[in-house]
Amino acid sequence: MIAAQQAAIAGLEAELAVLAAKVERLERLITSNSQNSSFPPSMDGQPGRKRPAPRRRAGSGRGQGKQPGAPGAHLAWRADPDQRVPVFPQVCCGCGAALDGGPDLGTAASHQLADIPLVTARITQYDRQAVRCGCGQVTVAAAPAGCGSAGTVTYGPNLQALCVYLMTEHAIPVHRCAELIGSLTGARPSAGFVHGMLARAAAAVRPAVMAIRALVIAAPVVCCDETPVRAGPGPAWRKRYLLAAATPLLTYYRLGDRTLAAFARFVLPDLAGVMVHDRYQVYDHPSLGTRDHQLCCAHLLRDLEDAAQAYPDAAWPAAVTAALAGLIHAANQARDAGRAAIPADAAAPLITAYRAAVTDGLADLHARPGGTRARGRKPRQQLLEVLRDREHDVLRFTADLTVPATNNQAERDLRPAKTQEKISGRLRSEHATSHRYAIASYTSTAAKHGINALSALRDALTGNPWMPLVPDRI
Repeated sequence: MIAAQQAAIAGLEAELAVLAAKVERLERLITSNSQNSSFPPSMDGQPGRKRPAPRRRAGSGRGQGKQPGAPGAHLAWRADPDQRVPVFPQVCCGCGAALDGGPDLGTAASHQLADIPLVTARITQYDRQAVRCGCGQVTVAAAPAGCGSAGTVTYGPNLQALCVYLMTEHAIPVHRCAELIGSLTGARPSAGFVHGMLARAAAAVRPAVMAIRALVIAAPVVCCDETPVRAGPGPAWRKRYLLAAATPLLTYYRLGDRTLAAFARFVLPDLAGVMVHDRYQVYDHPSLGTRDHQLCCAHLLRDLEDAAQAYPDAAWPAAVTAALAGLIHAANQARDAGRAAIPADAAAPLITAYRAAVTDGLADLHARPGGTRARGRKPRQQLLEVLRDREHDVLRFTADLTVPATNNQAERDLRPAKTQEKISGRLRSEHATSHRYAIASYTSTAAKHGINALSALRDALTGNPWMPLVPDRI
């Protein structure tokens, strides 16, 4: 009888442990938001999900809007307008008599109007002339850039570049792009022509994209990230991943997934510099090579916020957060001052506080029932062990200020992909999606160098793509 009761109690305890683990996972899921996890802010308003409390930022003393001394933009009066149009009165404002032939007293007032001319597509016929040389050889003029075969009509490079620009830079769907160009220019390109421009432009920018990839590989610091995108055929839940490797002057995209094989086809195995990432496990896989890492502190701070919510009576999440935020602030100040690293007298007390808080956190988890496990470790245990065991990868930015504390550069460069997804949803062709982001690698890098994206696309389509130079700072 007692043995049966003990067996029943053991079974109930095991079942209770399973249920408790399920409840913990569900509570973690329902309380996850953009402040304590990697969820985007757009998910904070989902039904059943508690919105995060608004953050109270320390006042900077600055008001809203443009700050004194900041560069502004305005319509300035030009001494050399593009066109002058004299405007004469037709009738007298007093008696109403016609003013034809009346004496001109000169300009009484001037106004300048900045506007764009109405754009209308014009068909230009290029007649290639043949000329006979004195030696008897006949030479025929070469066709201008953008022309098709003799006797055919093609859309010119300006219109082609506009098609690609609207689709890739402004996420305008193919049919709407064709309609917009028709409304703006009077030309009526078919949706098939507009869509086909993605493949044509991707081929045109391929030399530049190969150069960008090589420069990213050689860069001393590269921020990496990935985001799911809905691309290709299949059910609504099927997704691919867009991988990004970025620096302040370079952007390289590749469509793939989150598998080791996809990451191996990306730039990761060849990278020579420090890789800044969100500690997704594949980035640390030994088959991708051995290199220095910088773990994204923005992700760590969100995980610490999650720990603070999970253990409201614990002091260590706030202590680690304060130390890490203090180091980031000190790094920004040292970088602005032109230093190569945070001064030792500023870094040492913060690093000591960081280590003490991590030690206190591990001791706190050990003291809690089920707080630590040898297998199936909980997220907070994993977080503290990362902060302890990978301290060099967490604090690398303190000793080398060329290394950013976060991978925000890569996240910013991935944001247009989410904008496109919200506007037009699924991209039905994986090949066209690959073309789209090859073009985006080119235009994003050009924009970082101050090159107009539309002009860069036109140059590429006329056979003269903009090429990134090897800079002193990649």
